[in-house]
Amino acid sequence: MIRRPPRSTLSSSSAASDVYKRQGVAGFALSMGLILAIGPQNIFVLRQGLLRSHVFAVCLVCSLADALLIAVGVLGLGAYLSGVEGAEFWISMAAALFIAGYGVMRVRSSMDPSGMSIGEEDGADLVPTLGTAMAFTFLNPHVYLDTIMLIGSASSRYATDERASFATGAMLASFLFFFALGYGARRLSSLLESPESWRVIDRGIACVMFVIAGAIAYSVL
Repeated sequence: MIRRPPRSTLSSSSAASDVYKRQGVAGFALSMGLILAIGPQNIFVLRQGLLRSHVFAVCLVCSLADALLIAVGVLGLGAYLSGVEGAEFWISMAAALFIAGYGVMRVRSSMDPSGMSIGEEDGADLVPTLGTAMAFTFLNPHVYLDTIMLIGSASSRYATDERASFATGAMLASFLFFFALGYGARRLSSLLESPESWRVIDRGIACVMFVIAGAIAYSVL
């Protein structure tokens, strides 16, 4: 005779599963809402997708970097970072200089549109490209606010085992967003193969980068 587990045990297990799912959905929704904001990292991934250049590697590095920062925030280390005197100022200024420098690069690139026709895998070498992706991630002060401070703070109201579900949902949102952005842009790249299209794209990217750099520097001056 097969003995079934008590109904109360089944109900408790189902209720716990529902709680974990809700926390996962909450983490996913919060992370997706934060990451949708236009930023230098997103624009860089978009451009790499349009160039069809190291799309998988760039998307993976950006996703893993976000996942790492989310884990740091959920583990409660955001309070330590926020307490380091002067950290926000120096991170912000370094970010502003880097982003403004990238904007200058895009202006210079737009002056030579004949060199921007899209091939099957055009673009810079893998290592410099990944270095730029990591710089856009870790030199952006807003990524610390979003992942470590906001997501980390939001997770603090949950029990320890529920935080894992919340963090998993938040990380999943990053992976889904970056790969959708990179490969979505890759599919559209065939429509933008003319040099004149890339002149407009690069100058538009430069304008956005200058605005972001100025906003970051202004916030700490």
